Amino acid sequence: MKLFEKYDLNDVEVHDAGLAKYMNLSPIVIPHTGGRWANKPFGKAKANLVERLINNMMRTENYTGKKAKSYRVVRSAFEIIAKRTSKHPVQILVDAIEKAAPREEITRLRFGGISVPRAVDVAPSRRLDLALRNLCMGAVSATFKNRKPVEECLADEILNAAKGDMQSSAIAKKEELERIAASAR
Repeated sequence: MKLFEKYDLNDVEVHDAGLAKYMNLSPIVIPHTGGRWANKPFGKAKANLVERLINNMMRTENYTGKKAKSYRVVRSAFEIIAKRTSKHPVQILVDAIEKAAPREEITRLRFGGISVPRAVDVAPSRRLDLALRNLCMGAVSATFKNRKPVEECLADEILNAAKGDMQSSAIAKKEELERIAASAR
């Protein structure tokens, strides 16, 4: 079984041991399970990684509830990535997620009448969620006041994040979050 009838998911390697448990890369032709895991504890860890990317693309106003439209965007973004790099696009997506996932964030603790920011480690499931959300939001925000279609913006965002480039808004948000957490230590 190949994703989009083109990409074999058995070759994809996850280098981050913390995220490996939550990245489901099981073989699937069409990443659409119809919310099968929605109401189960940690059910989203059982959903395929590409389907989670498609679902995160549906967070914005142009794609709300339009899974077929988001599916086409992700499929053509993968084709653009494969054409530009001649590498496996899902492997590039996994590398981008590993580099865009923040390791620390801040939380507010109340001591008496004051609240103090405190740096805390991020759970692996939340790291994956934040990375996917930041990749998709960065791609959609890049299309505003721009003539490039969202497919190219998503491909650019994934490629820049896989390189660790600060041009990617997901990497920029990760760096900002970790910088703020370092100052709250």
